[in-house]
Amino acid sequence: MNFFVCLLFFWFECYIKIKFRIMKKILMFLLVCSFIPAWNASATIGIGEKALLADVKMLDVSGEKISMADAAGENGLMVIFSCNTCPFVKEWEKRYNELKNFAQSHKVGMIVINSNYGSRNSGDSYEDMKSQAAKHSYDFPYVVDEESRIANAFGGQTTPHVFLFDKNMTLAYKGVIDDNYKNPDEVKQPYAKNAIASIAAGEKVAVAETKPLGCSIKRKAD
Repeated sequence: MNFFVCLLFFWFECYIKIKFRIMKKILMFLLVCSFIPAWNASATIGIGEKALLADVKMLDVSGEKISMADAAGENGLMVIFSCNTCPFVKEWEKRYNELKNFAQSHKVGMIVINSNYGSRNSGDSYEDMKSQAAKHSYDFPYVVDEESRIANAFGGQTTPHVFLFDKNMTLAYKGVIDDNYKNPDEVKQPYAKNAIASIAAGEKVAVAETKPLGCSIKRKAD
């Protein structure tokens, strides 16, 4: 009988210690988070509003500096906030070149922006970007948003996050690329492509906004 009592006491003590360690980790996490600079979530471009900072030059993986205005086509511009490290990007970027070709066929430009200021030393450096672009044969500008200025001005939230502007550089669509990041063959709603086709035809985008899905942008707060 004493053996079972001792065993029960032992398991109870282990449970208390494990629970204490878990609570300690949670408290440490909350403490660290409390010191993370807050991003002003109200700073975001709404549908029907003009693109901000469109003339700001950013360093492309080609070594040249390019602005969003430079990348725009006759019928508009698609901006994608992206990175090298996010699992969602690793799936969706397989469609980037196809999306660029689709946009180009509708006279819409495309530029991909890396705003991950907080991970420049852990996978999102300029050299990492050049390697990523070469590895996946990027056929579009991939530029550095050095201090997350563009992401903060637009209200970019995730990687990836699409902002599509019409020929007047007015926001016509923002959100996800499509409704299935895992399998392109199972996409039922190609939101970005539909929006591109609409603005190229001078029509209103039927679904103008979707909830972004991806990893949070490791931004530098304003």
